Amino acid sequence: MITLHHVPQSRSMRSLWLLNELGIDFEVKTYPFDKSLRAPEYLAKSPAGRVPALEIDGDAIFETGAITEILCERFSPEVLGRPAGHPERAQWLIWVHFAETISQHAAALTQQHVALREDHMRSPIVMKLEAARLIKCYAALEARLAGRDYLLDGGFSAADVSVGQAVYLARYFAHLDGFEAVTAWYARITERAAFKAALPAENEKLFPETFFPPWELSA
Repeated sequence: MITLHHVPQSRSMRSLWLLNELGIDFEVKTYPFDKSLRAPEYLAKSPAGRVPALEIDGDAIFETGAITEILCERFSPEVLGRPAGHPERAQWLIWVHFAETISQHAAALTQQHVALREDHMRSPIVMKLEAARLIKCYAALEARLAGRDYLLDGGFSAADVSVGQAVYLARYFAHLDGFEAVTAWYARITERAAFKAALPAENEKLFPETFFPPWELSA
């Protein structure tokens, strides 16, 4: 049995979406966004105390990029993955891992807007900088997607899953306005049943709002 350790609306949604795309049997263990991941039994699976962790073949693996590569190599090397020697292998790897570039900025903004409980801990400057960095990521995607339906010419792949989930989170902090190719691509991939199956239930949502603008600096 494959088991995914998951927090809704976190990076582990990326692995959940991919597992749904693969159409394989798996189970999900869901955690709240709190200190549960610091328990010793969980740290044995993911030593930094973060999700996802994936139990497979008696091992526990962590880091979404690694999980994506392992799952695709085993279950869908030519469709959702691109195996070694494939002409699209390099681009597949680039975009699978570019998802983390987007996610690190979204994570910083999640900390600013959601995780920090006291207003004096939050920084309008950090909010503005990280939101601007997300816009730069959108621009990189716009350039890549111009004239393409998906990130790779060979069609939909786990690269779209990885980046698509990162954009799902980024949209809580930076709108896609003006990025026509990204907007069309995002609409296309989020119509997939596997994406919809990875969405949180209403009572599982981490984000209490649909959008968090940067705070304005005090005069």
